[in-house]
Amino acid sequence: MYVSIAGAASASLDRGRRSRHFGGMNNSSYMDHAFEQARAAGLRGEVPVGAVLVDASSGAIISAAGNRVEETGDPTAHAEMLLIQEGARKFGRPRLSACDLYVTLEPCPMCAAAISFARIRRLFFGAYDPKSGGVDHGPRVFQQSTCHHKPEIVGGLDETRCAELLQAFFRELR
Repeated sequence: MYVSIAGAASASLDRGRRSRHFGGMNNSSYMDHAFEQARAAGLRGEVPVGAVLVDASSGAIISAAGNRVEETGDPTAHAEMLLIQEGARKFGRPRLSACDLYVTLEPCPMCAAAISFARIRRLFFGAYDPKSGGVDHGPRVFQQSTCHHKPEIVGGLDETRCAELLQAFFRELR
């Protein structure tokens, strides 16, 4: 199931701070935490993308991270990849089917594939990424017949705030 907050029915609403609820959880609070991770990444000189991995049954945050590509010199050190690795270590298994992932930017194809392999239950993302996205743009990983697992997806959660953080970061670089 794919839910886009950017859909025509919601076009007249402010998508920037809208909250959605699944199972009694307030998704905006998880996105707030991901946003703080993104802001911290930007202050470190990283592309400001942040994410949190949540245990869906308890609502506990399993791990939180921002991009660390520049710091580590590792092109795979995206926030989502770091979360999946930490979640697998904490649970002692590669499948995270009882977890939800919140990220401030539409995952790239690499991260979308890792989300599929990890069997993440739900994916919530903020800003859309027409250039490098892999969920709603580009290869649309979850729509491929070769995709082993497709999480429930909510795109555009807190979209305006997430997009503004990224735009400000890249404006500063120019």
